[in-house]
Amino acid sequence: MTQYLFFSGKGGVGKTTMASATAIHCAAEGKKTLIVTTDPASNLADVFEQEIGHKITPIKGMDNLHAMEIDPDEATREYKERIIGPFREIMPEDVIASLEENLSGPCTTEMASFDRFIDFMEGDEYDVIVFDTAPTGHTIRLLELPVDWSKHIEESAKGSGQTCLGPVQSIQDSKEKYDGATALLKDPGRTTFIFVIRPEELSLYETLRASKELETIGIKSGEIIINGILPEEVCDIAFFKKKYYAQQNVIRQTEKTITQPKSYMFLRDNEVKGIDALKDIARELFTGEKPSYGKERLHAEQLASTIERPDIDALLLPGSQSKAIFFTGKGGVGKTSISCITALYIAQKGIKTLLVTTDPAAHIGEVLDVKVGSRPQKITDNLFAVMVDQQEAFQEYKERVLNEARGKYSEDMLATMEEELNSPCTEEMAAFDKFIQYIEGRDYDVVVFDTAPTGHTLRLLDLPFDYAKQVEMMVSAVESSEIKETAQNRFRDIISTLRDKRRTVFSLVLYPESTPIMESYRAMLDLKEAGIETQLVVANMVLSEEVCTNTFFKNRKQMQMKYLEEIKERFGLPVIQFPLMQEEIKGLYRLKAAAAIL
Repeated sequence: MTQYLFFSGKGGVGKTTMASATAIHCAAEGKKTLIVTTDPASNLADVFEQEIGHKITPIKGMDNLHAMEIDPDEATREYKERIIGPFREIMPEDVIASLEENLSGPCTTEMASFDRFIDFMEGDEYDVIVFDTAPTGHTIRLLELPVDWSKHIEESAKGSGQTCLGPVQSIQDSKEKYDGATALLKDPGRTTFIFVIRPEELSLYETLRASKELETIGIKSGEIIINGILPEEVCDIAFFKKKYYAQQNVIRQTEKTITQPKSYMFLRDNEVKGIDALKDIARELFTGEKPSYGKERLHAEQLASTIERPDIDALLLPGSQSKAIFFTGKGGVGKTSISCITALYIAQKGIKTLLVTTDPAAHIGEVLDVKVGSRPQKITDNLFAVMVDQQEAFQEYKERVLNEARGKYSEDMLATMEEELNSPCTEEMAAFDKFIQYIEGRDYDVVVFDTAPTGHTLRLLDLPFDYAKQVEMMVSAVESSEIKETAQNRFRDIISTLRDKRRTVFSLVLYPESTPIMESYRAMLDLKEAGIETQLVVANMVLSEEVCTNTFFKNRKQMQMKYLEEIKERFGLPVIQFPLMQEEIKGLYRLKAAAAIL
């Protein structure tokens, strides 16, 4: 086993559980082990059933094991102060204010958390360090920009001298530290990347994509954990037998397409919390010992019955003006299916509706069972669909900026600008720029968006200084002041529309389990910080009473009921419960049946 283990995977796939069980296994072998997470909605403390927080904490009941939850906000504050601190005495207040605003993007938060990761990688206090939530390919690419920072400061004197990570000089100062970290990440003798996936087609697709992204920068994943497999013996009715065979089909696909070693983990009928439960997971993960089922754990309390069904027509249907409906949620919670169902439901009311996705997996095409392209196309009466291709949007955006710069700057400067434009901030903004055109248009009464902009994206648009300086970083001099003013006014209008509850509805999609609830709650607070109030929660994949015929699924149903009550209390919003369907929603026939349930 290598010294550094990075666990990666979408929200809700069980990567924290797998990372924690691995840490327990290493500690039990006598290795001094640290588990660290940068997940803003970390449930590490829940899993270990003790307080952890932004400090190294010994885990009770386990020798050799320590844990830390890196607080992204605290890490970002520390990172920003390290960058801005040296300038406080020598720069005027307005420049310092501009620097602070410039470090308000998603790149900064991502880099600040990664910066703390690197601190741990530089020491030799621990035999094994387990990282829950791996750095993305984007993060590592940011560290590798082959830019001569000193020369760039001179070249960009007319511009802002900024990157999305701060002043170029501060990056130069950190270059040696980051070079050492990226070399460690690429060394398979020291570092292993482990992907946790669910036996679902979308989860497999996203893992292959993430794996390829890391491979382009020289990092290979070392292992795959397929988590949440239905045990054949509990699938004793047709409803779950069909689900079991669908999972087995995805497992076969995974075995064909992924050559790395694989571990197979069964779905539990209860939550995995506490040292004993984690030891049980570790046994299965490292020895293949299958868990036992059949013990009734919860009393049949009808907790979920206290949730009233909201008036969805009042929320979703337009008034005198057109309406935008955004669905957001982590991968695997079913937000694409819910977006498609909602769009069809509204279209069936005789309202002209457009369904838009920025999902690079183009999953709406699978749900609608038609190929969806980059131009709106008719699906059925009153329903149209379009896909915003993020790469296409990014390339168009990048070309526009570079074309405007050609002839004004040297070839070296243009090459530097192109490197800088390869930032995740630019990709995020380019995709957003594309799909807000559909909000501005007047061709549809309702526009349903699968994949909402994050609070980070919206704050980037709302920063109280030059938009071009923020998004195009060092190339703000490229645009004339008239173009800049037009862009600023446009985004100001968009932000105003998004904050108007009569014209825009932001909805969270989750399933009733701990991690998706925590992550959705964080998303709600993030949007609130950008001035946007979430108006609806969709609890998806809720088990119906009639399909829970054995103890295994009765236990899972009771667990869901407990979380449905928590959703009601924590969010304080209208909640729609949507049942777990027997078959994947695909094609208009099944979609219409689902719309009838909605």
